[in-house]
Amino acid sequence: MSGKHLGPQIVPAAAAGIAAAAARIVAGETVAVPTETVYGLAARADLADAVAAIYAAKGRPGFNPLIVHVPDLASAEAIAIFDDRARQLAAKFWPGPLTLVLPLREEARIAPAVTAGLPTVALRCPAHPVMRAVLEASGLPLAAPSANRSGGVSPTSAQHVARSLAGRISMVLDGGDCPAGLESTIVALRADGTWQQLRPGPVTHEDLAETLGRESEAHLARGIEAPGQLASHYAPGKPVRLAASSAEPDEFLIGFGPLAGDYNLSPGGNLAEAAARLYAALHEAAAAPQPRIAVAALPEYGLGAALNDRLRRAAA
Repeated sequence: MSGKHLGPQIVPAAAAGIAAAAARIVAGETVAVPTETVYGLAARADLADAVAAIYAAKGRPGFNPLIVHVPDLASAEAIAIFDDRARQLAAKFWPGPLTLVLPLREEARIAPAVTAGLPTVALRCPAHPVMRAVLEASGLPLAAPSANRSGGVSPTSAQHVARSLAGRISMVLDGGDCPAGLESTIVALRADGTWQQLRPGPVTHEDLAETLGRESEAHLARGIEAPGQLASHYAPGKPVRLAASSAEPDEFLIGFGPLAGDYNLSPGGNLAEAAARLYAALHEAAAAPQPRIAVAALPEYGLGAALNDRLRRAAA
């Protein structure tokens, strides 16, 4: 079989599949792997050619750095310089959907393309058992951005990955739907003792403030420091209208709570359920016959802040 759009092999995330995925990664290939947030396109973070293959498969701009996934705090401290605040966050939220942007150690074995030339590195210790098993089997830190074409809707199922990256990767490890459904929260810890949330996510701003205190409001423009900061991102390929109370005749309506729509993120108004279903809704809307998409209003507090962040970028 051959063909330009031949889809990747979807392999169940059992022991044999995990071993095969780890072997491909060790050999320098890219493999799509589930995490608790979204599916990641994983490759060894210490090999320049492997990292380049991630950028090529995604069509990702080289100025957009990657998150490095590690199995534990000790592995993370071999790559970045941790202060007491970073250790407190790791103790509270790792393994889990929090990424820390910290100073890169000079001796760290990380390919330069991972950090896009920055003096910092983004690190996460994932909680998903499949990603953790792949990390353990490979014995390597893994760069793993979302497993989709750059700028598009993030994948929360193996089928999403296969459709987005057909002809670009050879293997998807199928661990079912991702439970959180939104990319990790990213926080940068500054040398002057301040901190900045670079991307909202499942760990809320309020969660961070409980450990770190109030976020500084004075931030200098630093450019792109972490994934998810591009103004236009998560795009479904159609115009998106936000805070809709009803649908126009040419719109696919993504509802929330009592506003049912064509696809309801959460009939009960549960933000965690809405987060888990957001990208699936955008994928379905992208495939629908309607040329436009409308989305119901979502609250701005807690996890709603992360949901609205993704939707604003999808609409940009």
